[in-house]
This record gives sequence, C-alpha cells and structure tokens, in this order.
Amino acid sequence: MAETYSIDQARAKFDELIQKVQRGERVVIASHGQDVAEIAPARPPASDISEILRRAEERGWLTRASSRTGKFRPIADRPGALARFLRSRQ
Repeated sequence: MAETYSIDQARAKFDELIQKVQRGERVVIASHGQDVAEIAPARPPASDISEILRRAEERGWLTRASSRTGKFRPIADRPGALARFLRSRQ
C-alpha cells in the first residue's frame, strides 16, 4: 500500500520520497484529504513478473482467480481465426 503525504509534507521530504520510489514504492500526494497525484517507478523491472502482478492487483487492474479451471481451451478452432479477428479490429 502506498504512503500518503500532504503537499506540504511532500515538499519538505521530496528527496526521501524519491528514494522510496527508487526502491519500488509508490507515494500518494493529497490535497485537503483528497488524493491528487501518485509518484511511482517509471518502469517495473521486466524480469520480476511477480512484482508486476502484485502491483496490478494492488491497483485493481486484475484480481486473482477464485479457482484453477484446468487447461486453456481455444476460443476458435478454425485455422486463421486469430488473423480474421485482428483484421476486424483494424
């Protein structure tokens, strides 16, 4: 979970906040009790997929599956289905 700082606190502790972001943490800036900005690392390390997934889950971009359903099954079994789908999206 990201720490929240008021604008005045963020000004006073800017160097400290940047160090936190460099360590991979997120920092939220609030004005009058309302979140207005977030400082986050520019790019997560591409090799650490577990960290990327954790952050995406924390932000509400995805949720964990309630159960494993087994093997993936194709959504179309006709050859060329993907190519037709991609052409339809252009």
